[in-house]
Amino acid sequence: MTRGPTLPAHRLPYLPTPLDAFNTARADEARALLLHCLRSRRWSDRIADHRPYPDLDALLAAADEATYDLSPADLAEALAGESLPELPEDTYSAAHMALSAAHAAYEARFGHGFVIYLGDIPPDEVIDHILEAIRSRLANDPEEERVVAAEQLRRLAKGRIAAYLRGAGNCATSHNAPAPGR
Repeated sequence: MTRGPTLPAHRLPYLPTPLDAFNTARADEARALLLHCLRSRRWSDRIADHRPYPDLDALLAAADEATYDLSPADLAEALAGESLPELPEDTYSAAHMALSAAHAAYEARFGHGFVIYLGDIPPDEVIDHILEAIRSRLANDPEEERVVAAEQLRRLAKGRIAAYLRGAGNCATSHNAPAPGR
């Protein structure tokens, strides 16, 4: 028995990925997106200027490298653009007061807002984790805390970029996002 001619395999049309869109965006658009991930002009310029990236891992490695190279002024700029992460809506007012007091003590000691990456912390443990981290980091000397804060910024930036490129919104709406107006 003979069969008729076989039909060519059906091919789906190519749909651009978020990484493709980032790689082909105008430079000012890429920089603006990156500034929502980390508020450092030098950092965002450096990453945008080295496009295209072949994959997410290459982009995240570039973000890491650029974060490690932040000068003290770049770090201060990035820290100024951060705010405490939003707490779950059902958080008690006493917890908000405790967090505000701890944050004020941290700012008074180090001259900038507290930053922390919370991407892997369950929502019901966020406030305890933040308070514990602030209290612990208040014991750091300023140089040691600068290193810790820079590491937290690096983790935040990578998490925000990854969330954006995985389709979870943009850097400004991803978990642990900075205040959009800052």
